[in-house]
Amino acid sequence: MVNSDATNLEKAVTGGESAPEIQVEREIQRLQRRWVVELEQMRRFHQWLDEKRTARQACRVVGDSRTGKTIACETYRLKHPPTLSSGQPPQVPVVSWQSPPESGNRELFEGILQALRYQLSRGTLSEMRSRVYRTLKACQVEMLIIDEAHRLRPKTFSELQDILDSLQIAIVLVGTDRLDAVIRRDEQIYYRFIASHRYERLTSTQLVETSVIWERHVLRLPEASNLGSAKMQKVLGPVTGGYLGLLDRILREAAVRSLARGLKRIEFKILSEVAAEC
Repeated sequence: MVNSDATNLEKAVTGGESAPEIQVEREIQRLQRRWVVELEQMRRFHQWLDEKRTARQACRVVGDSRTGKTIACETYRLKHPPTLSSGQPPQVPVVSWQSPPESGNRELFEGILQALRYQLSRGTLSEMRSRVYRTLKACQVEMLIIDEAHRLRPKTFSELQDILDSLQIAIVLVGTDRLDAVIRRDEQIYYRFIASHRYERLTSTQLVETSVIWERHVLRLPEASNLGSAKMQKVLGPVTGGYLGLLDRILREAAVRSLARGLKRIEFKILSEVAAEC
């Protein structure tokens, strides 16, 4: 079965009579957006989160930057959307918040309230704490995901521990290896978040498989680019280092550059050109 989008795009880049240039522009705009593909690694991670949410257990997720942790966590949240009932607070199973640098208790409380779409008002730290506890309980929150948790100030981890103890909410700390170093400074905090999941970089085999998946489901160009071939992988392997975020960036930029030049696929020259810039 022929993909109609690809057929129209092929006409556009070859000057077909019924395919205006706007079709190419639309495809470029599509490729400029972030795409989420649920790989096996993400499926296993989501299953692990399901188990922690059911057990209401604290845990942490550790991995290098650009391995896909943030997108995987955000996708998990979107899989468990709020449930609205007339006259009742929304039920929000999963809440996520990304910590800015040097976040203390106030920033944590503000972030949680904003994530729950709570109307903020000024107040003391104690008043904000009470609002957070009331709102988390009213919205029946089951899991709280804190991304970039290594940015939290040390005392803020104790606040999260108190939320865990008081409300029995599964709290997930997500960060780089710096997160392990930070929480190990406090033995009590470390043992409360001792369960961990390592979000690994792609192996060479996974990189080939993921390149093929991206070509088929994200790029969707009129002609095959053979991104899983040994020739293309000689470029992608060293430059990405197995980082999913870098692979996504390089492939989408190479696809956009190819379309802008009137090509129907990513050629080796263009892929090498984009890779050399990373």
